[in-house]
Amino acid sequence: MKTILLIFGTRPEAIKMCPLVHKLKQYPNEFKTIVCVTGQHRQMLDQVLQIFNITPDYDLNIMQQGQDLYDVTSRVLIGLRDVLKEVNPDMVLVHGDTTTSTAAALAAFYQQIPVAHVEAGLRTGNIYSPWPEEMNRQITSRIATYHFAPTPLSKQNLLRENVSEEHILITGNTVIDALYMIVERLKNDVDLQKEQEQVLFKAGYDISRLSNGKRLILITGHRRENFGDGFIRMCTAMKDLSEKYPDVDFVYPMHLNPNVRQPIAEVFGKEEICNHQSSICNKSHKNFFFIEPLQYVEFVYLMEKSTIVLTDSGGIQEEAPGLGKPVLVMRDTTERPEALESGTVHLVGTDYDKIMSEVSTLLDDEVAYNNMSQAVNPYGDGRACERIVKYLL
Repeated sequence: MKTILLIFGTRPEAIKMCPLVHKLKQYPNEFKTIVCVTGQHRQMLDQVLQIFNITPDYDLNIMQQGQDLYDVTSRVLIGLRDVLKEVNPDMVLVHGDTTTSTAAALAAFYQQIPVAHVEAGLRTGNIYSPWPEEMNRQITSRIATYHFAPTPLSKQNLLRENVSEEHILITGNTVIDALYMIVERLKNDVDLQKEQEQVLFKAGYDISRLSNGKRLILITGHRRENFGDGFIRMCTAMKDLSEKYPDVDFVYPMHLNPNVRQPIAEVFGKEEICNHQSSICNKSHKNFFFIEPLQYVEFVYLMEKSTIVLTDSGGIQEEAPGLGKPVLVMRDTTERPEALESGTVHLVGTDYDKIMSEVSTLLDDEVAYNNMSQAVNPYGDGRACERIVKYLL
């Protein structure tokens, strides 16, 4: 029996690793599956663990107010030292591009434990975009022995970096496994659907507004490289779009980071923003809804109801096309060029004019909208975890 230690610490990692935890646990005679979380994201991480019914075996609980990259890296390294000695795993699995993943891979390397990298091979080629994720990916790839690449292009990126082909497996992205799990639950559980509607209502958005063909634009934003002027431009474009399209609802579940929330108050006006059932709502922009961060099931439910997704997130570029939703990415580069090539995603950066133009086109031009919404999602069929486990077997 092989002991497999999965290490993750943020909400996006948890969403993509929890289905793999469940798949590994289907083989109790072959694998002893151990889960360690770092708590790089605390509340949002715990929400995902609860959704997927996973209780970690180890929790480093590193989250502290005002932590920076130095704090996260050092706490993960120190915290994992004793965990790795106690568990003594045959392999450590990390995911993607977070500081948790890179520090965990480095900790495993210090004890000469093989590392397997889930969602390996994504690249922009610019170490500062996205920052620090691009360098995290490259460092983790240098440490890892096994590389689970979501797409053929990701594999090619690794081959160009002289990674052995026999140690690369194209799997699809595990986020699609997670997405389909949740969509299936929502589809077959009327009570769960009603629960999501109630949660959204309490957060400040009434989903019944979408009756009679009303459209919804779902917005997320949290990238470090957009902090400051980038967020000001993004918020200004969103505000002007909401005024241009008064019959379209704009819903923005806000990240907890004050670097995200401050530009919202600055652009929409502090005097017009009020507390409402623990959310933030704008008095004059009646079709714009600022709500608190959503748990994964609630977010998937809202995403499925949306018309367009406007985001600077990485994972949403993979998830939303799986539901037939066009994605406009508020970043200058993306490590997911397959989405650009397939037509499911367009880059708009933080350019005010591009954001205004692209959103307007999708709202006004049915052909342009259908071209994006009906494009084939390049990120998989929901069987990525199955392929990974078969490789490990």
